Amino acid sequence: MAVYALTGFSLVSLLSFGYLSWDWMKPSLVADVATDPMEKPLPPTFTRPPHIIFILTDDQGYHDIGYHGSDIQTPTLDRLAAEGVKLENYYIQPICTPSRSQLITGRYQIHTGLQHSIIRPRQPNCLPLDQVTLPQKLQEAGYSTHMVGKWHLGFYKKECLPTRRGFDTFLGSLTGNVDYYTYDNCDGPGVCGYDLHEGEDVAWDQSGKYSTFLYAQRVRKILASHSPKEPIFIYVAFQAVHTPLQSPKEYIYRYRSMGNVARRKYAAMVTCMDEAVKNITWALKKYGYYDNSVIVFSTDNGGQTFSGGSNWPLRGRKGTYWEGGVRGIGFVHSPLIKRKRRTSWALVHITDWYPTLVSLARGNLSNVQGLDGYDVWPAISEGKESPRTEILHNIDPLYNHAKYGSLEDGFGIWNTAVQASIRVGEWKLLTGDPGYSDWIPPQTLTNFPGSWWNLERLTDGLRKSVWLFNITADPYERYDLSEQRPDVVRSLLMRLVHYNRTAIPVRYPAENPRAHPDFNGGAWGPWASEEDGDEWEGGREPLKSRNKKKKCKICKLRSFFRKLNTRLMSNRI
Repeated sequence: MAVYALTGFSLVSLLSFGYLSWDWMKPSLVADVATDPMEKPLPPTFTRPPHIIFILTDDQGYHDIGYHGSDIQTPTLDRLAAEGVKLENYYIQPICTPSRSQLITGRYQIHTGLQHSIIRPRQPNCLPLDQVTLPQKLQEAGYSTHMVGKWHLGFYKKECLPTRRGFDTFLGSLTGNVDYYTYDNCDGPGVCGYDLHEGEDVAWDQSGKYSTFLYAQRVRKILASHSPKEPIFIYVAFQAVHTPLQSPKEYIYRYRSMGNVARRKYAAMVTCMDEAVKNITWALKKYGYYDNSVIVFSTDNGGQTFSGGSNWPLRGRKGTYWEGGVRGIGFVHSPLIKRKRRTSWALVHITDWYPTLVSLARGNLSNVQGLDGYDVWPAISEGKESPRTEILHNIDPLYNHAKYGSLEDGFGIWNTAVQASIRVGEWKLLTGDPGYSDWIPPQTLTNFPGSWWNLERLTDGLRKSVWLFNITADPYERYDLSEQRPDVVRSLLMRLVHYNRTAIPVRYPAENPRAHPDFNGGAWGPWASEEDGDEWEGGREPLKSRNKKKKCKICKLRSFFRKLNTRLMSNRI
């Protein structure tokens, strides 16, 4: 195995310095001080369905919250979590679209066809229209539903928009990455457009307003104009703290002593988001919602380490199936919780919010078949055992197959070259290429020029395609037990085979030049007509056009953009 040195550091030196010996159960980091054992919890007051506020942050690392020992200030989140229930066995997905789709549908990616990558701006793809979404179920239960922030579940047709998928109102972006002030997003050289929408219209007049402030202000306005006597669901999907790293100067000044520039800007964005949550909580109290409310806080995936994020002490980062990519920050704050001020180690996955919140809303789940999520409210509120015993992290048949994987290595039942990961009980199995696999202490983040390439190559010499960890005993994934426990490996491979039999074909169509913002007034937005139908059928190959004249136009457009991109690239060079 070839081991490459990180400038000034190596994996061996990290171990020798004790960086990877952090006590997982250290009270000051992930647990609460014990409360009075004689103190009896107050019973919940479910006289009316509760108001539900779901806050989702983007690319916030596991380490990047105060109560996980971070150097970033998050006093509001710390207080809300301390007064509620911290979820320290909580899992999300490694990238944006998968987490959001599983939250909204309560289903694994393999059951919606979104098991590969993300939905890109120019793809004729979106959350399957046959899926009944979480806000639609809440509407059925009598809720007013509102979304503020990042959608990233497709928009090529109007039927894909948030306002057609269960939200009464929407203010936010449709794509996955926009400027925090101008709301511009480029999907390649010369393919740029504006992306801030109010309902189904482009919100040109909001340009120049920092998105974290804008979204918090919109939540306040929604609460001010609604009656607390009527149930409300607000999904707040902050753009923060995804790149680009942008923050008001006054927040950056607080972290002026940080030598790492990326970490400094990132920290400022996290603290700014924390204050936005403070303003939302204040509005809940001011307008009479708080006493009958449930606030859920969740990250969408692991932090991006080369953009300032930190998942320490976990292994890996955003985009990987190591714990640093899939273990999330999560907590629930509510006056309705029976056993407050504690840390829960109940196994919870992002798919669980769908049945949990619909049940809290007294909605009907009897007509929803095939959910992968569980109602975990008793585990959260009362400390009961979680009904969940396993999590399919994903099976991605399109991801680059591992060089050294084979059907033989998978006991003849599973091709270990395929990227997949599953957790069953205390065991976690990974096959294929799980992604970048090192542990990165916060103090080394982008401090050393060129160090990332060295880190990337750290495990190049490992001729492996199967890893097995006891996550309960080894949450940092330091000790691979795949060779010592082939019986467990085989058992978990059988579970992958079981899930794979239920998977639907991947939805990952080719990009379409008609999506270019220039054909939509300079903004990203729906571009396919309602009569077009889907441009793919089950797999990744586009269907042949039924209209030869339309097909010819598309060919001309492709040719035009190839020439345009070539000129732009030539100018840049």
